[in-house]
Amino acid sequence: MEINKPGKLEFPITIENGFSFGVDMDELLRNKIFAIHAVAGSAAVALGTSVTYPFDTLKVLIQVGSSTKQKLLAADVTYRVLFSSGVSGLYNGVGYSTLGRTLGIGTRFGVYEMLTAFYKDGRRDDYVYVSEALTAGFAAGATECLVTSPFEIAKIRSQVASASRTTNFPSIAEKNAVPPLASRILPRYSLDMITMSNSVELLSNLNTRRVNLVEAFKQYPWMMTGSGKSPPVESVKTLRDIVSLEGWAALWRGLRAGIVRDSIFGATFFSTWQILQLELRDWKISRMNPLPRYYSEVPPLSPLAISLTAGIAGAIAAATSHAFDATRTRSQCYVLPKYVSMERRFLKWPRRPGKRFERLTGIHPSDRNLLLKGIWLRMARCGVASSVIVGSYLFAVQHLLSS
Repeated sequence: MEINKPGKLEFPITIENGFSFGVDMDELLRNKIFAIHAVAGSAAVALGTSVTYPFDTLKVLIQVGSSTKQKLLAADVTYRVLFSSGVSGLYNGVGYSTLGRTLGIGTRFGVYEMLTAFYKDGRRDDYVYVSEALTAGFAAGATECLVTSPFEIAKIRSQVASASRTTNFPSIAEKNAVPPLASRILPRYSLDMITMSNSVELLSNLNTRRVNLVEAFKQYPWMMTGSGKSPPVESVKTLRDIVSLEGWAALWRGLRAGIVRDSIFGATFFSTWQILQLELRDWKISRMNPLPRYYSEVPPLSPLAISLTAGIAGAIAAATSHAFDATRTRSQCYVLPKYVSMERRFLKWPRRPGKRFERLTGIHPSDRNLLLKGIWLRMARCGVASSVIVGSYLFAVQHLLSS
């Protein structure tokens, strides 16, 4: 007898009160299970992030430090981090990463569940197809990027700082006697006096009431940013420093590449996970006698099988979306003061460089030969993290609900 094959992606947990991921929100809140799942999910994400965070640190440093003439190996980057910051340097920014991933993964699965609930509404077998899981994962990934971007840029710059020697940069007021207004607007901004002097010489022929043009220029922050040098990325790593120097828009820098990356990751992850679970269930059905009519009659898969398939799906999704991860990571390590970006808008700065596909997806032409740097580290990190998160979540839910 032919089995009606549903495509519903669910965590196969059998609980005494009959709870499953297909239960509605009213029943979820009435039984006070929502809080248990929220706590279990947060703990699972924190565990998965902490276990795989050194892989992410090495991946980021390879992507940022590599160039067409310089190739970095994982061993070289590890030695640099241990020499500069010690073992703790491998975990720089882990707090930003944990908070961002907790909110991001919660958003990803929440959006996915809402969309799949819409797809399966009115169907007798209560399932979604693989193609529907693909589109739902695409939308879930794009939404996740909007939530995690502010935490990701702070995390990446903290990781870069772990491989850099700490240097105390004098403030503007200390170095060049700049008025307090400019010091507040441009923290840690070093003024290039040679360039400023050249600008003064070019403008010295103008009729002006002011004798000292240098002091006059210091009253206008945009003149200083146009002739100064941005601070290194490792000195602008906290959210407060980023917003103060670069503005609120910097928290979502590289958004195009990030949306494409997370959309591809979410679509590939959910569709691949769906296919792997269906294959395992088909294998289990072939060993049953008599054959069931519906998938609801098939015993659920073991938590170990679910976590392993999640790890495989995570590694495949990381490989398909890695090119956009590399260009987004590199763009977030570029310090651009807000008044420089203001000047570029006033001057109608030329459009994005590169071909049409590169402009649409946010890939910079200079990153073309660097898009695959650190791909194996990201595949290992995403695969292990997905497996640990799903496995620990299922383990926690089963024991918390049973107690």
